[in-house]
Amino acid sequence: MKKLVLMTAVLAFAACQSDSKNLEKKIDDLNRKVDSLLAGGGGRGAAAPRPSRPEPDKAKTYAVPVDGDPFDGPADALVTIVKAYDYACPYCQNVRETMDQLRQKYPQDVRVVFKQFVVHPQVATAGALAFCAAAKQGKATQMDALLWDKGFKAKNYDKDATAEGGAAPQKCWDTDAGCPVVLSFAKELQLNETQFKTDMKGCQQQTQKDMRDLQAFGVGATPSFFINGRFVSGAMPLENFTVLVDEELKKAKDKVASGTPAANYYQEWVVNKGLKTLDAPKQ
Repeated sequence: MKKLVLMTAVLAFAACQSDSKNLEKKIDDLNRKVDSLLAGGGGRGAAAPRPSRPEPDKAKTYAVPVDGDPFDGPADALVTIVKAYDYACPYCQNVRETMDQLRQKYPQDVRVVFKQFVVHPQVATAGALAFCAAAKQGKATQMDALLWDKGFKAKNYDKDATAEGGAAPQKCWDTDAGCPVVLSFAKELQLNETQFKTDMKGCQQQTQKDMRDLQAFGVGATPSFFINGRFVSGAMPLENFTVLVDEELKKAKDKVASGTPAANYYQEWVVNKGLKTLDAPKQ
């Protein structure tokens, strides 16, 4: 029974982590540890457990910045969902439908802000940079759809180019030729290809900033979300999101009724008032 409970917990909150391996291997390892403990073999000589990574407090509001980040939905939406994701993460793919359902359920009240958190750098970096470059030409959501529907589903992302003479692999986005797979997506969207390739190089700084922003609040896996600054992790069901959205929407409407402009709500009540790091700010 204990094994079943633990396995269910792992599956329910599954997410792609920067230091994770195959989920099945994790479950097998967990089962072996549980069997050992149940058999009384977890005592002398057992390795000390790794300290758990600090995680955002789900009861608190964090001041996650969104200035300059691409988003889907009204700019003055009262509820902002910051989505931390990776283009090679299957759980991020699974939660896409849930995000679409939220946008349909709250068409005027929810916007989804995209922040890259690359936990599979050899696979997902080209996708993250392509999304950023497409956003600069106003095609962020269109590129996002192509990266998932054609890149992820076909497992056809750009990889490091083979360098001559045994040198380190060259990143396709740093070459004049660019990355052929995502460049084909840019052509499909009728983007300026020269600008797209240039922006992919420059977008490395934006992607790194996204990750720094998220790591400051304890994000270590994808998908992760901040709903008006409140943390949710994993590919959770729609109902889990709507509970928080409804709570945050009510608070926002109360503030708007008291005089806060809708377009200023996130900045004024989440960014300005929220926690700037995992720890409480100094008074």
